[in-house]
Amino acid sequence: MSSAGTPTPRVANRYGTPKPKKPMGRVRMLVLALVLAAVAAIAAVALTTGSPPVSSKDVGFSLASDELASVDFEVTKDRSSTAQCAVQVLSENYAVVGWRVVTIGPNSAEEGANDGGTTAHRTDVRLDSPGVSGGVNACWIVED
Repeated sequence: MSSAGTPTPRVANRYGTPKPKKPMGRVRMLVLALVLAAVAAIAAVALTTGSPPVSSKDVGFSLASDELASVDFEVTKDRSSTAQCAVQVLSENYAVVGWRVVTIGPNSAEEGANDGGTTAHRTDVRLDSPGVSGGVNACWIVED
């Protein structure tokens, strides 16, 4: 290439002369802006409507012995649905030493908080070896 940015005749003969760049037209800019706005709107709707039907919050953990622990947690769900939660206890090196699936049935509006949407639970978990922490691993809605 020469210093002015144009190819030498030998390069131009081999590859052709480059075409000058045209600026993007107003119509193309408008179409591109509309497409980007539509994609952003679809992403925003998808992110805001995907709330989980059940969630949990770890509240407490206590060891009764080297073979038994108690885990306290809260579950938020539609009060008419049934959920199951997998509760686990971990050892010092994060190995699972206790596991239990707890079923949480429908409840009335007078139970718990949020008109019955959030309820508190305590479950005992048997341990294979001493644990140092415990909590809910996951919750899901049980289909009838």
